[in-house]
Amino acid sequence: MQPLSERELDELQALVDHVPAPLEALDVSMIDGFLCGVLLQPRRVAVARWLPHITDADGRPLPPEFDAARLHALVLRRHAELDDAIQRRQWFDPWVFELADDDMLPDREALGFDDDDAQSDPGAIDAVYPWVAGFATALELFPELMALDAQALTEPLALVYRHLAPDDLEDADALLAEIDSLEPPEDLADAVEGLVRATLLLADIARPVDAPGPGRPGARRPRSSNR
Repeated sequence: MQPLSERELDELQALVDHVPAPLEALDVSMIDGFLCGVLLQPRRVAVARWLPHITDADGRPLPPEFDAARLHALVLRRHAELDDAIQRRQWFDPWVFELADDDMLPDREALGFDDDDAQSDPGAIDAVYPWVAGFATALELFPELMALDAQALTEPLALVYRHLAPDDLEDADALLAEIDSLEPPEDLADAVEGLVRATLLLADIARPVDAPGPGRPGARRPRSSNR
């Protein structure tokens, strides 16, 4: 199984950038989080159900003249790579990218954060936010994971959802309490490590294996990007 190269990752972003309006395609970081959310469902989600949401968050069909073959092929390769890592409980590198400069930062106020939010590294939160948004989109569309043991899910979900504004977590008192108990991530590498750890912990709940998985080495430094 060949992971996508940097060139292919850039190609995938260019392809989703060309999805015509009014469709709203996910960017590559959102795609990665979305795929993890899909793969963590206790029952495998058919490709035909999740693939349309890559090129439109609402799953609206592509126009007939848009050739999505290459886009779909690249996404399916990443899906297979993540599936293999999750099945074997192996560490993987999420598609999370350091932001190049302050001009690239999202509007934190628009996302629902305020100056008093106890998060240590705003840059880390901004960088992982698209991945988390994609993950949350998958869990909203495919809710079987969330129907499992709520107490068991709380700790790993908190590692992911601590990067969302509290206003996005209404009626989730136990989850918010768990988030408040966590130490904020020190930096982007720490935040990324939390995403991977949460994914593998959720896999233990939703897709248990008979024997313990291989050892989990520390997360590697996230790749830089101008995205």
